[in-house]
Amino acid sequence: MTELTIILLSAWCAGLGGAVGGLGAWPGLGKDTETSTEIMHGTIAFGGGILLSAVAFALLPRGMTYLSPLQLGGALCLGGLLFCALDASLSKQGGTKAQFMAMLMDYVPEALALGAVFGHDRRLGVLLAAFIGAQNIPEGFNAFRELTASGVKPRPAFLSLLAMSILGPLAASTGFFFLQDRPELTATIMTFASGGILYLLFQDIAPQAKMKKHWTPALGAVLGFTVGVIGKQLIG
Repeated sequence: MTELTIILLSAWCAGLGGAVGGLGAWPGLGKDTETSTEIMHGTIAFGGGILLSAVAFALLPRGMTYLSPLQLGGALCLGGLLFCALDASLSKQGGTKAQFMAMLMDYVPEALALGAVFGHDRRLGVLLAAFIGAQNIPEGFNAFRELTASGVKPRPAFLSLLAMSILGPLAASTGFFFLQDRPELTATIMTFASGGILYLLFQDIAPQAKMKKHWTPALGAVLGFTVGVIGKQLIG
């Protein structure tokens, strides 16, 4: 297999983690016992913890390395402002897709980075793909539940997650061909995504994780962040 083929397959398999998560959520639709509700809230918190770790360890470090303070702050705030506007627009239409948007904001920039680093370090590229795939499973689970709760039927919700996996190879090939020697542009894209994810985390995702008179679901955020820390340690 050529190097490009390996990159495309790695990015696609990583993206399929979202569809796997959606498939896992499908059988539980409509079965809202107190225990299942607590598990769902914990899974939302777990996905939020993983997203926070992605910002802290996968997306922002590149921006902090290659961008000036003004560029860093501008890209970060612009990402937050844009997704604030998108979130407000979606709310006026009577729904929210914060989990799905956050998943996209996480997956696409990381796939860009995957393509950009693969040519320099194949081992790092493979580990990054595995880390992205592991992140996408709980994020896909939560996104599927959110989409169906907003009125999308299960099959189209699953197909949306499956279609999203195609964006990974497209982003990875873009990173491989155009971003290997453009670290500042890559860093700007990843920092912009960080701003959007942070907005969605605190506006929509974290509030969904809270459950009155239940304290354990929030531990999912600690576990998710721990997974991210360990992933970062393995990637190096």
